Amino acid sequence: MHRPIGIFDSGIGGTSIWKEIRKKLPFEDTIYLADSKNAPYGTRSEVEILELSKKNTELLLAKDCKLIVVACNTATTNAISYLRKNYSVPFIGIEPAIKPAALQTKTKKVGVLATKGTLSSSLFHSTSRLHAEGIEVIEQEGKGLVELIEEGKENTGETEALLQSYLEPMILAQVDCLVLGCTHYPYLMPLLKKILPEHVQIIDSGEAVARQTKAILEQENLLTTSTKKGEFKFYSNAEVKVLQSFVQEYWTSVDYLDF
Repeated sequence: MHRPIGIFDSGIGGTSIWKEIRKKLPFEDTIYLADSKNAPYGTRSEVEILELSKKNTELLLAKDCKLIVVACNTATTNAISYLRKNYSVPFIGIEPAIKPAALQTKTKKVGVLATKGTLSSSLFHSTSRLHAEGIEVIEQEGKGLVELIEEGKENTGETEALLQSYLEPMILAQVDCLVLGCTHYPYLMPLLKKILPEHVQIIDSGEAVARQTKAILEQENLLTTSTKKGEFKFYSNAEVKVLQSFVQEYWTSVDYLDF
C-alpha cells in the first residue's frame, strides 16, 4: 500500500527514529512533523501533551498516513492509549528501554535519563515495575537538554557540563546500563561516550521501533509494493535551519508549516 508513514515529535529528536525506519524500510514514503514551536513536551501537563498529540495525528491523517509513529517518549507515555482508542490507523509508540537494560545489567543498577513528562507518567512506572524487579533504577530528569539540542548546541561545552552533572550520580552508583528516555538524546552520543566509563552500555529504542514498525506494517498488510526508494518530507512549525542540519546528509529540504 503506497501511502506514507507519519512520524511526529516535539522537535528534531524523532529524526533519530526516522533514520532507523529509513534504514529498515527504504521503499516506504515518510512524512515527519517537528512540533518545535511547542518543544519540549516533557515540561507540559498531560492535558497539553494529549492536545498536541491529537493535533499532530490529525495533520498526518489529513496527509493520508497509513501508520503513525509517535517518535516522542513523553507523547507516547501520556497520549498513545487515547490515540489508539480514538483513531483507526496503527500507532507505534516509544518508551524507555527498561526491559533490555534489566536483562543486560550485571550490577543490577540501571540509569534512566528522560524528561519530567516521561518519568512522571503512569506508563513509565508500570513498565519499570513489570521489567525491573530486583533492579535499582536511578532516574534523572534531563532538564534543559532538549532545549540545547533544539538550538543546535548538542556538542558544546555548555551541554557537556550539564550532562556531566546528570550522569555523575549514576556513575558513582555504578550503573552499567544507561537508558536514553528521549528521542533527542541519541544526538548526545559523542558526549555520553566521553563522560561515561567504557563498560556502561547506552541503550536507546530506535532500532527496536523500526523493527516494530515493519512488523506492524506486515501484520496489517500495509507494506508498500514499490521497489523505488521512498520519498520523504519534513515539516517544522519553527525555524527550519536546525532540523535541516540534522537531516542534511539526505540532501532534502525542510518546509515550514504553521500547525
